[in-house]
Amino acid sequence: MGATTYDMEIPSSIHAAKMFKAIVLDADILVPRIIPQAVKNVRILEGDGGVGTVKLIHFGEGSQYKNGGCICKNRSIYHTKEGVAISGEDYGKDKTVAMFKAIEAYLQAN
Repeated sequence: MGATTYDMEIPSSIHAAKMFKAIVLDADILVPRIIPQAVKNVRILEGDGGVGTVKLIHFGEGSQYKNGGCICKNRSIYHTKEGVAISGEDYGKDKTVAMFKAIEAYLQAN
């Protein structure tokens, strides 16, 4: 039996320590400066920025996410029987997105 998880890697010409600082530690400040059309600002509501911190994100007018909406996160981990492999098409991402969009359309109409 095994587990399958989707991960992504993006190569960069920036040194790892500098990229980590920008993406993880300084993202709340940098993202609104760099792409204000996507994120207007980020404010910590609870916590100190570490594990368990609650943040309020105000999305910009050009964001794919609109204030008042939500972001549904899904992580699928497939535990397969020994000797069974799952190909990319078997993950069902397209069907999951289609189902989500159908439910979203229904809720908007009703």
